[in-house]
Amino acid sequence: MPDTVVPDPTPTHESLTPPTGVRDARFRPADGASDAPEQRLEGTWRFRLSPTADTGLDPADDGAGPGWADLEVPGHWQLAEAPDAWPYGRPAYTNVLYPIPVDPPRVPHENPTGEYRRTVDVPAAWLAGGRVVLRFEGVDSWFEVAVNGRVLAQSHGSRLPTEVDVTDAVHAGANLLAVRVTQWSAHTYVEDQDQWWLSGIFRDVTLAHRPAGGVEHVTLRADYDHMTGTGTLRVDVEGGSDARVRVPDLGLEVAAGATVDVGVVEPWSAEHPRLYDVVVSTGGETVTLRAGFRTVAVADGVLTVNGAPVKLYGVNRHEFEPTRGRAVTRATMLEDVLLMKRHHVNAVRTSHAPPHPHFLDLCDEHGLYVVDENDLETHGFEVLGWRGNPTDDPAWEPLLVDRVQRMVRRDAHHASVVMWSLGNEAGAGVNVGAMAAAVRALDPTRPVHYEGDWSSAHVDVYSRMYAATEEVALIGRGDEPAWPDAAADARRRTLPFVLCEYAHAMGNGPGGLTEYVDLVDAHPRVLGAFVWEWIDHGIATRTADGTPFHGYGGDFGEELHDGTFIADGLLLPDRTPSPGLLELAAVYAPVGVRPVPGRPGVLLVRNRYAFTSTAHARLVWEVVADGDVAATGEVETVLAPGGSTAVHVDDVAPDVLTDLSPAATAWLVVRAVPRDGRDVAAGHLGAGHVLLRRGAAPAATGTEPTSRATPAATAAGGHRVGSVELDATGRVVRLGGTRVRLARVDAWRAPTDNDRARAWAADVGDGDAWERAGLTRLHERLDTIERDGDALVVTGRTAGAATDCALRVRYEWRAVDDRTVDLTLRIAPEGRWPGSVARLGWLLALEQPGAGDVVVDWTGLGPHESYADSARAALPGRWRHTVDALGTRYTHPQENGARRGVTHARLDLAAGPLTVTALDVRHGTHAAPGVELTARPWSDTALAAAAHPHELAPDGLLWLHLDAAQHGLGSAACGPGVLPDAVLHPATATLHLRLHA
Repeated sequence: MPDTVVPDPTPTHESLTPPTGVRDARFRPADGASDAPEQRLEGTWRFRLSPTADTGLDPADDGAGPGWADLEVPGHWQLAEAPDAWPYGRPAYTNVLYPIPVDPPRVPHENPTGEYRRTVDVPAAWLAGGRVVLRFEGVDSWFEVAVNGRVLAQSHGSRLPTEVDVTDAVHAGANLLAVRVTQWSAHTYVEDQDQWWLSGIFRDVTLAHRPAGGVEHVTLRADYDHMTGTGTLRVDVEGGSDARVRVPDLGLEVAAGATVDVGVVEPWSAEHPRLYDVVVSTGGETVTLRAGFRTVAVADGVLTVNGAPVKLYGVNRHEFEPTRGRAVTRATMLEDVLLMKRHHVNAVRTSHAPPHPHFLDLCDEHGLYVVDENDLETHGFEVLGWRGNPTDDPAWEPLLVDRVQRMVRRDAHHASVVMWSLGNEAGAGVNVGAMAAAVRALDPTRPVHYEGDWSSAHVDVYSRMYAATEEVALIGRGDEPAWPDAAADARRRTLPFVLCEYAHAMGNGPGGLTEYVDLVDAHPRVLGAFVWEWIDHGIATRTADGTPFHGYGGDFGEELHDGTFIADGLLLPDRTPSPGLLELAAVYAPVGVRPVPGRPGVLLVRNRYAFTSTAHARLVWEVVADGDVAATGEVETVLAPGGSTAVHVDDVAPDVLTDLSPAATAWLVVRAVPRDGRDVAAGHLGAGHVLLRRGAAPAATGTEPTSRATPAATAAGGHRVGSVELDATGRVVRLGGTRVRLARVDAWRAPTDNDRARAWAADVGDGDAWERAGLTRLHERLDTIERDGDALVVTGRTAGAATDCALRVRYEWRAVDDRTVDLTLRIAPEGRWPGSVARLGWLLALEQPGAGDVVVDWTGLGPHESYADSARAALPGRWRHTVDALGTRYTHPQENGARRGVTHARLDLAAGPLTVTALDVRHGTHAAPGVELTARPWSDTALAAAAHPHELAPDGLLWLHLDAAQHGLGSAACGPGVLPDAVLHPATATLHLRLHA
């Protein structure tokens, strides 16, 4: 063992070796699962930060002198006193680029290095026999361990375990533990994982007594034969030679090392996570593992669990808390797992490293399929054309192989792990095959995944990121373009296909989830898809005046950063589910409910469970007319796994439409409701709706007034039509008692993060197209105003500077009575447009103090926001929110809060209520069921200019959008843009609205 401090850990290629002075990586039993004593070393340590790796500090220094401070472990030193102070540097975010010069394996001399000190008490009994072991679950990025001034080991692999035998260095009583941690090391080059650069001892540290003859390592294999319903068990034990294995629930006791037929068992799956206690005993120790009997296989290009095809409805999960970074607590891990289950997620990819081991315990217990990913990413080499990439450098092979071996050794006993992943965005090269071989040598029972191997020469599944739906459909049919190597191409076509990332949940989005998941369901070969990612990585911080907010890239003075790209999760930083997660829950729902194309009034209900019937659910139908339930009932059926049934309105409620007013807009809604009252998203296991009939306009129903009030002149030279007052040019200045600051046609929105990006296959991004078309600077010119019978007709043109793209507009105002007026707004584009438009509709700015408190009652889709390609979670009904509650405070402000299909809305304004009824809404040839309504206490311009939510302030106006249509959301921030059926093209639009004020 070395006995001096090594001043520079990574000067040459000699550093590209596995850790030195450490024990082989071991499995980790669940908390409290061993009767051998241990001490958790969490809590307060002494700490000192130095600017370089050569700290000049003696490992015998106990940290009691000046220059030392207290620091909590686990944790990151950059977040030590956040959000109020940053004494040890600040977090930094890059997605791809390395924040240091690329000179592998060397790193800068300026290398912040933390010295940690702690006194640990070793009981005398521990030294009477056996060994004393120090275990670190995660340290970023390179570290050195000393005990009582003696350096014992160096290690790396930030998200992997390290065990150090300290027996010969400790004595009974107090001992000094010293750990030196560098921020940068050679291993930084393989840990470029699209997250905050944060350093320190961020996972558990334990000091354990390893008794003589104890359980040193367990290799557990619990297989299930779906043909016989029986299980087989094999437990190999390193340590005591007399190891015995008991499974109390099965009445089994056998010697370790034998493969045993255990008889009939309940298999483990994500749907039914049945676990059995497996008690492993030697003369020195007893350890309890929780085993799930299950078999994972690839058969005929399909991934199976226990003989049944399974689909992975997944998310990618980085470990993150806004105040603790990657030092996640056990309570947070449980919260994540329960949120995933509640929102119908059944699979998680541990992007891009093995998670805290307790997370896998929870996945075993609650039922989640896990793609366990190696601690490897070298994305920063991509911008260099992959020159010098460690994945293709034989000198790095020992280090990379060591990483996958440590992952498999630690995690192979977890039933939830159904696939190993070699890493992420690390390019191709000779070391891919070496890693794959190392994994299979330790565990041949699970498929191997690596997205970077498009040839699939070394893996068992074909994986891609952000492939377009058209390409996924080709792959699902086996019709994808050929790989140059014929043999590799032939093999790849026999493999299942997975989208390890397929939709980017950045800001408002992602859109288009339904289309992807429908492809997963339609093609047996497409085994699943994983949304990027689980949570926004907003770090809790404050402004200079103490206002709290969640910071992203660039908020901490980084030299290089990737801005808001770190805020790309289905959860907001405080773990509030975003509308995107609610949409995901609806799309992933285990009981899928979809309209049937070409069959009006029909909903197809499909059981998407692999092992479970729908006996635990009630299938409830409703006919909802103008927001009210006109009829309801239950479909008495139980669907077997994969089974389906059609619900036709003519079968369940044959007379309901004839009993309704012809003016009523009616929907058929079907929900699968849990019988046991379990807490699931929106209270159901699946739901869907189909429009039965769009309510007829009043003229077609005989309800139109026989005579109308004619427009009248006002004393100011303007015009009055019912409760609407216009100035002499035809511009609206008052609705009832409410003054109107602005009223014009609009075609722009505050760009979403997706709008600001250019989709991979697009020539121009949506936001850029809107800028080129002048939509960010629209002004409306009113040209004519004249009476036409009982109508006041105003015409004009809306356009922006420096473009000939414009919207011809025609307003037709007709009074129904003194307080009610009909507006027919016709919009027609002219000019050559560079792309899509954001919206087509009418914008009002109403003078309204306290606009955020205005209550909005609406009939339409709700209760949450919805867009053209993100509306599966929205159901028809009557809903009620304040204006503030309508909005979503995304980490980066952007378009939010739209409600689609609104046929009627009432806004309780200070000067009196305003009601809006959509009588007829059209875009191009499409007739919509209602308007898209958005209401905010600030303008789109202010929304677009704000970098953080706290920068938005009410301006005394209520900004109300009534749109014929709005552009979809897509996923252009990373991957495909808005799919064709949700693109809003420049086209004619008509809004026939009835206003009552």
